[in-house]
Amino acid sequence: MTRTEVTANGRARRLVDGNEIPLLGLGVWQVDDGRECEDAVRWALEAGYRHIDTAQAYGNEASVGKALRDSGVPRENVFITTKFFPGHKDPEAEAQRSLERLGVEYVDLYIIHWPQGGPTWAWDGMQRAQERGYARSIGVSNFSVAELDELLAVADTQPAVNQVQFSPFEFRRGLLDACEQRGVAIEAYSPLGTGRHLEDAAVGELAERHGRTPAQVLIRWAVQRGLIVLPKSTHRTRIEQNGQVFDFTLSDDDVAALDALDRTGNTERALERKWW
Repeated sequence: MTRTEVTANGRARRLVDGNEIPLLGLGVWQVDDGRECEDAVRWALEAGYRHIDTAQAYGNEASVGKALRDSGVPRENVFITTKFFPGHKDPEAEAQRSLERLGVEYVDLYIIHWPQGGPTWAWDGMQRAQERGYARSIGVSNFSVAELDELLAVADTQPAVNQVQFSPFEFRRGLLDACEQRGVAIEAYSPLGTGRHLEDAAVGELAERHGRTPAQVLIRWAVQRGLIVLPKSTHRTRIEQNGQVFDFTLSDDDVAALDALDRTGNTERALERKWW
């Protein structure tokens, strides 16, 4: 099986389907549609981000699209992800609606937001969306190893990514290792624990030693592991700081110290509990 790999410049990852995805992206979960979302995306693009992650369930695709158009950055230079809301029935039709809201002809990545109703039923529609050119790559989110294997057993096109909650505190080593073995790249959402992890003493000590923010240390940990990482912020200064993670390196000891913060027992699960 083709393996995913980090590109030579250390800023992107080559997916199993041959497409490249920037390692750093801006997540816009819980960002209000309208000015708040438009500003966050615009500031991120001005700061050099070239990857924006939204979803049908977030309700802010239109604002992401408007901010992209207003930024002046060419569409082909920005990697856009959206997610199929599995409460709906047809991933292909919903992809078309996402494109209309975003105001683009395609998304770079389209993923099943969570395995509601089982891990396989929506995949035919995802594959059709890709075949129609609505999405360059397709993948999943919040899938355990068991759910991923169930999907792989029936998929014509394998998922390129699995987007899950992931950080030193949610270091799902069993899931990470299994995904790597299967050529599925892990995307880390909530890498800062929605702010909770920034107060940890061990993270703060590392940040002070490196002259960095705790957020930069947590994001850099993910980058050094070759993970695609999606920090979210609506504050311009923090968005800019979170993007400044390619000019320093954590030592092996630093990475090991962060690894030891895991609270999941190296699980193969993507979630501690379902929310649907």
